Amino acid sequence: MKARRLLKTSTREANRPTRATAENAVRTLIQWAGDDPDREGLRGTPARVVRAYEEWFAGYFEDPREYLQRTFEEVAGYDDIVVVRDIKFHSHCEHHMVPIIGKAHVGYLPDGKVVGLSKIARVVDIFAHRLQTQEAMTAQIAGVIQDVLNPRGVAVMLEAEHMCMAMRGIRKQGSTTLTSTFTGSFRDSPEEQIRFVTMVRAGMGALSG
Repeated sequence: MKARRLLKTSTREANRPTRATAENAVRTLIQWAGDDPDREGLRGTPARVVRAYEEWFAGYFEDPREYLQRTFEEVAGYDDIVVVRDIKFHSHCEHHMVPIIGKAHVGYLPDGKVVGLSKIARVVDIFAHRLQTQEAMTAQIAGVIQDVLNPRGVAVMLEAEHMCMAMRGIRKQGSTTLTSTFTGSFRDSPEEQIRFVTMVRAGMGALSG
């Protein structure tokens, strides 16, 4: 399985255009927008944009499963819900390539093992650093945690503002989209869903400042 993931990543790298090709594409977009890519203020913009894209879309070259492999079983018998809330993320809409800015709340019911809390945040970041829809990202986070950890259930909720709605089209700022996905016990038990949502809402803003 790991060899297959490595092959997929190497194939992506092999099919990746050169940096010069990417920078020329940015030059073309600047010209199409009506400006001169050779004027002083824009001469370095193609290179800066490509470097930014390397950071924004680094998730295509990372495997979230690798961060979930190391687990801990010495947890004094703890088997109740684990919730990591208010994981801030920045992603980009796959339809218009403009930012999605939000927070993720992730919970799971361990089945004998737990994973480091930072690894949950890392999984969110990896999927965020790809072109996304919020619905797909919600399902992807829940799916990989369920597949790798095999807990009794996973709950994921995303809250985000979409710049494609704030900056173009209807241009409504401040609108927030909520999505959620439940697997296992969370999917089958409304009580567990309520417990997860209550834990997320109870602490909103409590640790900010």
